[in-house]
Formats: sequence, C-alpha cells, structure tokens
Amino acid sequence: MGKTIAEKILSTHSGQDARAGDTVVAELDHVMGQDGTSPLTIDVFRKMGGRTVAYPERVSLVIDHSAPSPNEGVSSLHKLMRDFAREQGVRLYDIGSGVCHQLIPEQGHVFPGALVVGADSHSCTYGALNAFSTGVGSTDMAAALISGKMWFRVPETIRLLINGTLQPGVFSKDLILHLVGDMTADGATYCAVEFAGEAIQALSIEARFTITNMAIEMGAKAGLMEADEKTLRWVNERYHGPCQPVSPDPDAEYREVREYDASRLEPQVAVPHRVDRVVPVGEVEGTPIQQAVIGTCTNGRLEDLRVAARILKGKKVNPDVRLIVAPASRRVLLDAIADGTLTTIIEAGGAVVTPGCGPCVGTHNGVPSNGENVISTANRNFKGRMANSNAFIFLASPATVAASALEGKIVDPRKYWQYESGAGVVRGGSG
Repeated sequence: MGKTIAEKILSTHSGQDARAGDTVVAELDHVMGQDGTSPLTIDVFRKMGGRTVAYPERVSLVIDHSAPSPNEGVSSLHKLMRDFAREQGVRLYDIGSGVCHQLIPEQGHVFPGALVVGADSHSCTYGALNAFSTGVGSTDMAAALISGKMWFRVPETIRLLINGTLQPGVFSKDLILHLVGDMTADGATYCAVEFAGEAIQALSIEARFTITNMAIEMGAKAGLMEADEKTLRWVNERYHGPCQPVSPDPDAEYREVREYDASRLEPQVAVPHRVDRVVPVGEVEGTPIQQAVIGTCTNGRLEDLRVAARILKGKKVNPDVRLIVAPASRRVLLDAIADGTLTTIIEAGGAVVTPGCGPCVGTHNGVPSNGENVISTANRNFKGRMANSNAFIFLASPATVAASALEGKIVDPRKYWQYESGAGVVRGGSG
C-alpha cells in the first residue's frame, strides 16, 4: 500500500516506515513562536533545564500579535523574547516585520518536503508549499527548542479534490469557507488534508496559502498541497537549499475522498459565531456593518490588497464604516506602496495599521463596540475573538469586504467585479 504526503514526510524525518496511527519522533526543519506563545515557551524552556537551543538557525520568534506593544505588561514580554533571541542566537522578527505566517515562507524558512512546527494554530499555512506544518503548544515548542525534534502521531489523511474553475468575483477565500462549512469544524480532527484538483492548480501561491491557513478550522492537523512548477518557482526565489517535493502514491490509503466543483461556487460568508456556519452571500446581503477589516495571516497579502483596491478605486468607504487594513508584512506594505495599491485604499478612506495581526486577535487594534457588526478577511469569528463578546464577526473575501465597506452593508462583490481579459487580476486569486 502506498503512502500519503503526510506519511512520506514523517517517514523521512523520523527514519521509520511511518503509517497512519504510528507514533514517531521526527527531526524538525523549522520552529516558530509568536509573542502570544513564546514567553511561556521561554519560561518552560528554563524549567526543563534548557541551556542552549539545539539548532538556533532553525528557529524564528515573531512579534506580531501585539505589535507595537499596547501596554507595559506586553512590553516586558517582548523584552523577554528579544533577550532570549540575543542570548540563544535565534532569529527575531520584531514589530513591523509582519505576521508570522507570512514571514516564515516569505523569508525562505519553508520548502517542499519540510517538517515545521509553530506555536500558533494557523501554522498549517505552510502546507501550501508541500511542507507538513502544524501548530503546537508552548510546552511542546520548548521541548523542540531543546532537542530539535518532536513526537507525532501520524495522522490519517482526507483528500479533497476540487475541480472546475472559480468564476469572476469568487476567490480562494470563498472556496475554503465553503469547504469548512461542508466539512464542519471537527470534520477533519487530527487528520492531514490534501487539497488537490484543477481548481487548486489554477490558484496563485498567495491564494493557496489562504486555503491551507484555514485547514485548522475543519479540525485538521495539517493542510497539504503537492508542489508544482508554481510552487518551485516561488520557493526558489526565497529558499536556496536542497528540497525534495513529495507527492502521494497512486495507491495511498485515505480515510475519505471528497470531490467538489468550484465552477458552481458563489461568494461565501461565515456568520457569527462559528467558522463553519457558512452561507452564500445572498443569504446575508443587506446586513448593516460598522467595521470592515482586510488583512491577517489569511488575506493580508499583496494580491488581497490589490483585489480590494480594484473595487475601492475612485470610490469612498461608507461614512458609517471604519475600514482597517493590515498588510501581512513589511515587504507587502512596501510593494503596495510602490504599485499604488495603498494610495488607492487610503484615498478611499481606509486606515492602514502596522504590518502584523492587526484587529484579528483583539489585542489593541480595531476593537469593535457592543452590538457592532464586523466583516473581516480573518480566519475566525468566535464570540469575543476581536476582544468584544458583544460584537458580531462575519468572514468573507477581500472583495466582499471591500464592496461591503463601500455600501455600509454586506453585499455581493460581483457587481463591482467586471472581469476584463488582460486586466492583470488573476481569476480565482487569494481574495
């Protein structure tokens, strides 16, 4: 019997013939922690007797969740991270660098066939590059820093085969929302999910990150894609070491295989307070909004900002709406400035915040008031997610968020998205 991508990567990194259900100890290619998890990791590292990080060149610490610091307590935690990074010789991405899940692949720390862990649940993002990447707790991260290894129970794999072509005005965010709604929040618990099919192959790398980023929202341990020419070209521009792309065997054993037709998909919206409560935009069209957010590790990339700017160009955000935009990294911010994308957004009335997580986690940017409706490109809409349990969060693509910001209510973005051949916007992009 053949193997899935997950089984192959965990076999290679453990030196065992690993199959679903086996427990292995595997060597890690990269370890990441952010400012919400790293301080506890450092404390546990000390309590475990850790003195030196096993492979400092394989470690990145990122200050992105509360950046810049909103208060004295957080400032002390940031200082702890800076001091630890300096002491151990590990890489630190300080305030303004961007969101961890943008930086790790953007800076060339992930490659096809890699095994990566991050002390953040959306570390599954890197699977778009054909890596097995997953989120872990602060204690597990401390052990990984000390040993350079981690134990895994090899997951079963679910294969989602998505064919057809996304229609104009429908994006990869709509696709993953639909998949999460169909799979439900626990439909893939502790499974690896392979995303495949012609609809996936047609997506840009940025759009693929949007898909794998939200694999955790269906309970998955990891979200994985095969490496194609697009993947290798993107990786080779950023990573210059050896890598071995991994594909599933034709006779690999899956827990389940589901097929979807992307051609029939409409813009989607996840309604409060569950990510898997997903409906076509028409079912909530007209719902008033007071805040709109474009950014986060799901949709703060350059392609996302360009989608929003195309809709906002020459128009003004509704005066009753606050549009907050958080570029995913400093590189994205600079590129969006250089090509005029940011100028368009600002002229339309958007407020740009420091590259990082922005309003998503509710640490200090854009906390909504009681009873307010927020439409966001984030990956979670749990009650209290943006620091107010009396607010309501709707999730959608950058196109839907931008169009809704213009009208002050949730709307179908397709009326603003008149596809023109050669217009420079990729059909089915990461929006």
